[in-house]
Amino acid sequence: MNKLSGFILLIAILTACTQPSEFDSDLVNKALENGKQANEGFIRSLDFVNGWLTKTDSITGLIPTNLTNKTDVWEAHNSAADNYAFMVLTAFILDKELYHGAMLDMLNTEQELTSRVESLPDTWSFSKQNFASDELKMGDVIFGTSEYIKDGLIPLNEYIGESPWQDRMMEMLDDLAAYMKEVKDLERYFERTASIEEVNGEMLQTLSRVYWMTGDQKYLEWAIRIGDYYLLGDRDLTQTNYLRIRDHGCEIIGGLSELYVTAHFANPQKKGAYKLPFYALLDRVLEVGRNEDGLFYNAVNPKTGEIADSNIVDNWGYVFDAYYSVYLVDGKEEYREAVLKGFQKLNEKYRDYAWEGTSHDGYADALESGINLYNREPVPELKNWIDSEMQVMFNMQQDDGIIGGWHGDGNFARTAIMYSLWKTRGATLQPWRKDVILGAEQNDGQIYFVITAEKDWTGKLVFDTQRHKTILNLPIDYPRINQFPEWFTANEGENYTLTSSQKELTGTYPTNHLPEGIPVKVAAGETLVIAVKQNLP
Repeated sequence: MNKLSGFILLIAILTACTQPSEFDSDLVNKALENGKQANEGFIRSLDFVNGWLTKTDSITGLIPTNLTNKTDVWEAHNSAADNYAFMVLTAFILDKELYHGAMLDMLNTEQELTSRVESLPDTWSFSKQNFASDELKMGDVIFGTSEYIKDGLIPLNEYIGESPWQDRMMEMLDDLAAYMKEVKDLERYFERTASIEEVNGEMLQTLSRVYWMTGDQKYLEWAIRIGDYYLLGDRDLTQTNYLRIRDHGCEIIGGLSELYVTAHFANPQKKGAYKLPFYALLDRVLEVGRNEDGLFYNAVNPKTGEIADSNIVDNWGYVFDAYYSVYLVDGKEEYREAVLKGFQKLNEKYRDYAWEGTSHDGYADALESGINLYNREPVPELKNWIDSEMQVMFNMQQDDGIIGGWHGDGNFARTAIMYSLWKTRGATLQPWRKDVILGAEQNDGQIYFVITAEKDWTGKLVFDTQRHKTILNLPIDYPRINQFPEWFTANEGENYTLTSSQKELTGTYPTNHLPEGIPVKVAAGETLVIAVKQNLP
């Protein structure tokens, strides 16, 4: 038995103590079980961070791209976008000292050393203590910046909000604009069409969200230039000979869907112009891009209908996000049905499935696909599959916290935290401690939060907010790639009644008290139950 398994067993014994009789014992027990699952995800995520902190460059303190053939370089599209960003998120939730310390130091160092074209970063060599390439390759800078913003900083921003990382995101986005004034500008920097479409897809996602966050029309105008190119102009994706649907290629489908939703609210005339060509793309992918189980092939030839790569997409939910988003704004039931079909065979045929061979990264993308869509469509079979397959991914972590020893290790933590926040219904503990377990369960409009501790603990129970409104100002919470879903949120202008096994916590609380945190003390071995009910008008 490893240390983590032994610790979880100890907690299971401690939490088997007498539970308060006035509460629904079934909900309490389910919350306790969810808490153990959440805690494993949190522990593993912090172990990942601490493992990678032992691998930093001795001079800069930055992390390398991987621990095998790229130990000498920091890369924006790998080290920063996929790994470092989720070290930051983990620290924000679980270790505030680390968040304000080493994580911020890394940001400041990265910003100072790697910015090569104004704020735009380039690959840094630890042995040279300079840029890896003497020659400026603008395509690499654009691609790395786009990846860093969309894959790393956008999801970080959606959870944390205003921060130095948001500032970094915005300065890079604004500086990037000079090199993307026209969509065809990218052709001078990239030979591969796939790279152009990945960058454009990432920009569509970023610009749609940043437009709502800032209210600045320039971001929407930029996104519309890209949308016009694909839906009204030269690049009709239904007539291409190769469309990559899997990771990287899915960015353009997701990006167009985010622009489509944005235009629905901000520019209905443009949305009307996009509708038929976007439907044509989505319909063609459904027609030729799925297997008999309703999951997507890696790549197809949309023009002929031939399958270019018959392996199954690991990030199937990223593609389904686009369909579900259109369903939300247009009520197109066929698209919702396509999403639901994709769940039907998961337990029967896709347990222990080799999404990307032996890589944890394929599991991370597949699990995030399921979690984000379960938030919208809570199908019991999907929940069972997620719980089962999360253990498969967890078992890929090594004893030192490292998972695969490459930049994709950050995706492990991103998924683990997403899973854990589902099991706590978005609530967190401050300060977090690994022997203090928080779990949640809900039923019939009431939600139970249950806390247990091995040793006495004093802190706050912090509730989530409608981040799509409070941070991004989105008109609706449409599903988005790498989004951290909202579960139970304290909604502005509403009051909540808390009933607790600690009578002093029982009472009515205004909205702002819940995200600020409810002060809590838990004695060793105690099972603290807090039932929350929204006061309806």
